[in-house]
Amino acid sequence: MTSELDIYTRQSFGHTIGFGHRAALLIVDFTNGFNDPALFGGGNIDAAVKRTVGLLAAFRERSLPIAYTRVVYAEDGSDASIFTRKAPGLLRLTEHDPAGQIVPELTPQAGELMVRKTQASAFFGTSLAPWLIQQGADTVVVTGCTTSGCVRATVVDALGYNFRPVVAVDCVGDRAIGPHEANLFDMGQKYADLVERDRIIEALDVSH
Repeated sequence: MTSELDIYTRQSFGHTIGFGHRAALLIVDFTNGFNDPALFGGGNIDAAVKRTVGLLAAFRERSLPIAYTRVVYAEDGSDASIFTRKAPGLLRLTEHDPAGQIVPELTPQAGELMVRKTQASAFFGTSLAPWLIQQGADTVVVTGCTTSGCVRATVVDALGYNFRPVVAVDCVGDRAIGPHEANLFDMGQKYADLVERDRIIEALDVSH
């Protein structure tokens, strides 16, 4: 990516946003189905799930806001959209389908927000933005999958709402590594800071 990076640098992309005063953790679609290579998973998603366990613990220890997302469609398919014409398999992710549940390693606790969505972005048609404002969060640390899909869409919208997006680079994954790496590069140049999990935990102690 050296030549590509030179282009972005010359055009003044890739600057650091930094952490604000209060960070929230957003865990995007780390569900059983997206962690199963036979359904929607594969690639490095399982490794990202395992890295997120420690980050979740750090946010809980500091009593910082935590939100999850799940893809949830109506049992009768009445809320199916153009998105599901592109990926019709997603329609199986209904409220009670085992594939649509958060992975056991990251089981939500009381007081943590669960966002149900039918589109890629965690912000589209949901209460996430006002909840973050209510929590006093100005920084959103994003983990989850897929990097090229719902993570990216969420990061772009977070920036649009004027939150500071931080992508936990070792806590996001994709079913294919090429799209994962390409989208990390692009988000890092235009939409978010890319920070490893342990550096994020260190930053929480400074900004919290």
